[in-house]
Amino acid sequence: MKLQFKVQQYQTEAVDAVVNVFEGQPFADGVKYRIDPGKGASTTLLEDAGLRNAEIALTPPQLLNNVHSLQRARGLTLSKDLRDPVKKSAAPVNLDIEMETGTGKTYVYIKTIMELHKRYGWSKYIVVVPSIAIREGVKKSFDVTAEHFQQMYGTKPRSFVYNSSQLHELERFSSDAGVQVMIINIQA
Repeated sequence: MKLQFKVQQYQTEAVDAVVNVFEGQPFADGVKYRIDPGKGASTTLLEDAGLRNAEIALTPPQLLNNVHSLQRARGLTLSKDLRDPVKKSAAPVNLDIEMETGTGKTYVYIKTIMELHKRYGWSKYIVVVPSIAIREGVKKSFDVTAEHFQQMYGTKPRSFVYNSSQLHELERFSSDAGVQVMIINIQA
């Protein structure tokens, strides 16, 4: 039995809201870096090249302006800044995306990943979940929706669950082109 997915307008609007926070970010596909080959390893530069996402080129004020535009359009209170109000020492940008239970959050963030890749070239993602049970559900969602996203975007996310005994998956994550998603629970 093949599952059919119906594109919901509210989900598309949620994806667009997140992606539009980065409006003005230049597209950059696969920024290369050198992977540490380890002690005693002999590899060529091509064999040990990794791919990473481009840095966010927008300044915090530009990002905040984008957030304000989205908030105004939805009649929301404007954020004072992009920092986490509780964790003052956190990264300079902290974005919270909230959706009601049962609205398709997992589908929305998978589609958001695909849109971020399409619009900005970002291809490396880490999904952190609170428990092993949720981790397994998220992995299943990636597997079940893969063909659907292949049809929509011409590519599908390659996802894997982090396992400390299978570190070759991390190497593949860093060196493979295309959308790569590592799913990890907080305890790991």
